[in-house]
Amino acid sequence: MPEVTAPYAPGTPCWIDLMASDQQAALDFYRDLFGWQGEVGPPEFGGYAVCALNGKPVAGIMAQTAPEGQPLPPVGWTTYLASDDADATARSVAESGGTILYPVMDVGTVGRMLVAADPTGGVFGVWQKVDFIGAGVVNEPGALVWNELNTTDTDAAGAFYQRALGLSPAALESVEGYYSLSVGDRSVGGMQRLPDYLPPGTPPHWLTYFSVDDTDSTVDALVRGGGSVLQPPFDMAAGRMAVVQDPQGAVFAVIASPTAP
Repeated sequence: MPEVTAPYAPGTPCWIDLMASDQQAALDFYRDLFGWQGEVGPPEFGGYAVCALNGKPVAGIMAQTAPEGQPLPPVGWTTYLASDDADATARSVAESGGTILYPVMDVGTVGRMLVAADPTGGVFGVWQKVDFIGAGVVNEPGALVWNELNTTDTDAAGAFYQRALGLSPAALESVEGYYSLSVGDRSVGGMQRLPDYLPPGTPPHWLTYFSVDDTDSTVDALVRGGGSVLQPPFDMAAGRMAVVQDPQGAVFAVIASPTAP
């Protein structure tokens, strides 16, 4: 199992969490789909649940909440990018044309975080570790394997992430219209224009990919569990993938491949 024990390099996707309308139902769904173990957390952390795969933290699930007088945030997965200094990153995000949605806050003794939107509207989080580095296992069936920005303007988004978070975009010759996002010489994510298969009006967003042993059987299990399919299983450069929704509408992708994308 590819366990992660060292801190993630700044700019690298390091954690994901789900905002759910029904937290317990989401915990049950992903337990059945991926084998995660998790339970509603303590009240002082808003009930936030850290889900584990074979004893290692793999993702968070929380109930929708909003400050008084504000609308509830949408159901969905959020990608968090690592930072050594959340305050400095917040300043860089703002100076680079991004919007701070939730300012830097302390999360107990585990870390510091913020949530922001890039200039095209793609929402992401930033995580500065203290006691918690983020995902403790990746690139294994049931775990995070890839994070991908789907946007309306790849040039503007690429320039923003490079300036604000040090993610360098580069066009892939093998896949037309697709860009890698790299930290140093390591590709840590991807970027493309919003695909046509998404419903009209879908905003820019970071798409979370989970590794699976068998894409088709996973999609069948998802449908039996109340989920739906946006893009049926298909073969592509990195393996066989599908884009799906959980029963509450959160979009994610599953992929079976010999190696991580």
